[in-house]
Amino acid sequence: MPHWLVIDLEATTEEGGWPVAEMEIIEIGVTLVNKDGRELDHFERFVRPVRRPLLTSFCRELTHISQANIDSAQPLTTVWPQFERWLGNHLPRVEGWASWGDYDRRQLEQEWQHHALISGLSTLTHINLKQRFIEARKLSRPLGLNAALQLAGMQFQGQQHRALADARNTARLLPLIPPR
Repeated sequence: MPHWLVIDLEATTEEGGWPVAEMEIIEIGVTLVNKDGRELDHFERFVRPVRRPLLTSFCRELTHISQANIDSAQPLTTVWPQFERWLGNHLPRVEGWASWGDYDRRQLEQEWQHHALISGLSTLTHINLKQRFIEARKLSRPLGLNAALQLAGMQFQGQQHRALADARNTARLLPLIPPR
C-alpha cells in the first residue's frame, strides 16, 4: 500500500515575514501516513540556524519554540542526514510528499542548495495540499490550515505553528483531497 509523507517546517522570521531567501529552518516535522491519513511513523527535530541563530520575539511567540530549544539543536547539515536515514527506511513504499502550501517545498530546495545537501525527497512528487483543497472545495481563495480543518468539520489538534502538529493536522485532510 502506498504511503505519503506530510512535511511542515518552522523557520526564522519577523513580524510581517521575511523573504524565503532570508529564512532558515528551525524545526522539521514529518508524518508518514497511509492513504487514509493514519500515521505510521514520524520524524521531528529542532534545527539551529546558522545566519541568524537568535530567534526574534515574534518567532518565539508564534511557534512556542524557545531559544534554548534552538541553542541545543544541531545545524541542518547534521539534522538532514538523520532525516535521510529515517526516510531511507520508508522510501520504497512512499508515493510522494505533501505540504500545506508551497512554502515548505521552496524552503527545502533553497536549504538543500545552500548547504549542498542531497535528498531522496527530490525524487518524489510534491503535492501542494492547500491548492488541491481549494480546487476540491471550489473555493475562491486559499485558506489557512486551521480554517480548512474547520471547513472540513475538524478541530486543530495540538499546538499550531509547531512542525509535527501542523504536519499531522495537514495529513488529516489528505483523504479528503481526490488524487489527480
